[in-house]
Amino acid sequence: MKRFKNILLICDENGIHDALLGRAIWLAKSNDARITLVDVVEAAPGELASLYGALPGNVAQDIELEVLAFHRSRLAQIGAPIKSEGIETSEVVLQGIAFIEIIRKVLRDQHDLVIKGAAGEGDGGPLFFASTDLHILRKCPCPVWIMKKSSQTQYARILAAVDPEPMDEQRSALDALVMDLATSLSAAERSELHVVNVWRLQGENSLRHSAFTRVPKETVEKMTEEKRRQSERKLKSLLFDYPETGGRRQVHLLKGEARQVIPEFAAGKKVELIVMGTVGRTGIRGLFVGNTAEAILNQVDCSVLAVKPPGFKTPVRLEPECDQGASSGKLLRAKGG
Repeated sequence: MKRFKNILLICDENGIHDALLGRAIWLAKSNDARITLVDVVEAAPGELASLYGALPGNVAQDIELEVLAFHRSRLAQIGAPIKSEGIETSEVVLQGIAFIEIIRKVLRDQHDLVIKGAAGEGDGGPLFFASTDLHILRKCPCPVWIMKKSSQTQYARILAAVDPEPMDEQRSALDALVMDLATSLSAAERSELHVVNVWRLQGENSLRHSAFTRVPKETVEKMTEEKRRQSERKLKSLLFDYPETGGRRQVHLLKGEARQVIPEFAAGKKVELIVMGTVGRTGIRGLFVGNTAEAILNQVDCSVLAVKPPGFKTPVRLEPECDQGASSGKLLRAKGG
């Protein structure tokens, strides 16, 4: 698991919890990595002072400074136990739209992992991601680890969701990254690893049941079986580079719609972490494929480690800074954000 060296830990009030801190500390120690704690005041620099501008004297400016000081103090408290572990740690308070400033921070300082608590989870309910979570998952160029409060110190069951297609370089690179992370995590934590590939014959239902098709049943059965065999061959080809070493890997070739099958499978197996790719194949940067990945994410009740393929370009852009400073993160408007 010697992959992550520059971790960005998001410490918003809704998502910070012991499991999140424990995982960040474990990763930093395992990778000899540094951690940057970040919080975002969702107001542009000067906006709070302007909001309270009717107050007498310098009170308005003082209020903004006090808000920033409070957030810095909070980050320092969160970071104290991390520093006590001998981990290089720093704290940064940014101002602006949360997901934009977080992604800009990733771009500026070349962070290779973002860790965040799930802000939208309910009490014992499904992990419905909040808006900021989804924006980060869609647009952040580095891997994003969204963790539930109920996460264990170690994961007993990890799911790697793959979609092998040897002729598609982007998909192949994405699957390789998913497998790299899932297998290394599984080995480090001695957890079960479930490798899942979902397949289906496009239009099978119409071929079988439409009154306007005249395809014999035997032909449909043959086409369906050939599709299954193709998927099986592609999956075996992918797994050839990942020989099983711990005896705890299980491979599943499942038929159906990925957006339905993967959440159901994860729930049935009590999966605690899903490692999966999120990438746009529509030509529009930052979009999920047909919303399949987003549909899966909004149904699962576990932590998620989401990755992009090499070369992914975020739609969030850095522009020349008006007033560069670690405490403000002040940048101009993002294009396409």
